[in-house]
Amino acid sequence: MPETRPPLLPATDPASLTAAALAMQAGGIVGIPTETVYGIGVVPRPEALASVIAAKGRAEDKGIALLIDGLDQVEGLVAVAPVALRLAERFWPGALTLVLPLLRPELVPEAVSGGRDTLGLRIPDHPVPRALARELGPIAVTSANRSGEPAAVMPEELMASIGHALALVLDDGPVRGGQASTVVAVGTDDAWRVLREGALATHDIATALEGA
Repeated sequence: MPETRPPLLPATDPASLTAAALAMQAGGIVGIPTETVYGIGVVPRPEALASVIAAKGRAEDKGIALLIDGLDQVEGLVAVAPVALRLAERFWPGALTLVLPLLRPELVPEAVSGGRDTLGLRIPDHPVPRALARELGPIAVTSANRSGEPAAVMPEELMASIGHALALVLDDGPVRGGQASTVVAVGTDDAWRVLREGALATHDIATALEGA
């Protein structure tokens, strides 16, 4: 029998966002557009996170970043050093994921942190994930593809790769960027390093911090 395809709902319809939020609250995985690539998102609870890891065939120790609508949503959870704040002010919302030290690691599922004492965070430059984060709190989002495959930049690619595992997909057509976010770790001592170069060049990060 052919695999069941999840509903494909227009991302611009408020009713679609309501349906996505309800599906995520119930533990489902939802396909979500961002300005970089399509992602799959869940409310960061252990069972839902385990479903994401299984669907992607992803290593459990890689961790999953949280998409947020503002730093106030993680106040008291992570340490935001001056360099991290400077980068957030310069590049958020946008294609920068900050990996910051956890102040309360006991509050974060191990599948999110990857068992480390840090947490990846991003404020995306796209209304859909931000609206879901406002409604649900921080949401765990990873690229919508099987581990090792190219990231999906169109709903059809998402459907072909991982659609069978999803409750629904929010369709926003082709994404604007097509390249994953740049990941930068910033310690409590303001030391920083690029963990993955993506849509933002390392040169742009360094330039933003000149004189910091």
